[in-house]
Amino acid sequence: MFDKMKQLMDMQKKAQELKRQLDTTFFDVSSPDGMVKITMSGSQEVKEVILQDGFQSSEKSSLEKSIKEAYNRGIKRCHEIASQKMKEVTGFSLPGL
Repeated sequence: MFDKMKQLMDMQKKAQELKRQLDTTFFDVSSPDGMVKITMSGSQEVKEVILQDGFQSSEKSSLEKSIKEAYNRGIKRCHEIASQKMKEVTGFSLPGL
């Protein structure tokens, strides 16, 4: 029983370390047309949004679509990074991460 508790505590420490790593891992993603660039952390926090210069109000719909696509690509990349880090910690991949 003590072995199981020790394993659980070790896993908890590793999970905390993983969270710290994700909080300090940053990456950039861009919309397919290059109009929007988003910088995010591995813990799915948007740190910066950069819009290409020269937007007009008539381009609002296109801008909204670009931001959405860039953000969604960022979230997908977050999941890939988390899955990779979790695999390193546990030795196997967990579904949904």
